[in-house]
Amino acid sequence: MKKLFDFKTKTIVATGLGAALFMVLFMYVKIPTGIPETDIQTAYGVGGFFAALFGPIAGALIAFIGHALSDSIQYGSAWWSWVVASGVSCFIAGLVYPKLQVEDGIFGKTDVIRYNVVQVIGNIIAWVLVAPILDVVVYAEPVNLVFTQGIVAAISNSVSMGVIGSILLVLYSKTRSKKGSLTKEV
Repeated sequence: MKKLFDFKTKTIVATGLGAALFMVLFMYVKIPTGIPETDIQTAYGVGGFFAALFGPIAGALIAFIGHALSDSIQYGSAWWSWVVASGVSCFIAGLVYPKLQVEDGIFGKTDVIRYNVVQVIGNIIAWVLVAPILDVVVYAEPVNLVFTQGIVAAISNSVSMGVIGSILLVLYSKTRSKKGSLTKEV
């Protein structure tokens, strides 16, 4: 059985690769929403995918590092309230990890629903609570603005993580052999 907080060598490698991919997608592959500094980020789909495959610690580190590097490169410093929220969203999405059998070639309708319920909850906690509260406390941002941004971010990141993450998980599961699918010929 998979342990929730297993952190093996392949998880470390996946975390590094995932963070780099998250950073690049976060910087270059996004769709504006019309709300200032709030885009539909394809990076969260990849973050959710890696979180579901490698667990909550990997998911949190991928999003946290990828977002921090992206902000630092683009703007000169990270906007820490949102960097933390990114980590929280992918950490919570990774909590589904022990229940999934993607590596065994299984990712059916129940798994899609389970993954999406958990990631939506994670995005709501991260973007409607964590990010706005930290914005107000740390940066003294206007309450109305940050909660509007947070709600839009929760919706757009849930859609990104749901659609892109689910597609990647379905496709990846199809590349894996199901347990017991190989038989020995006599």
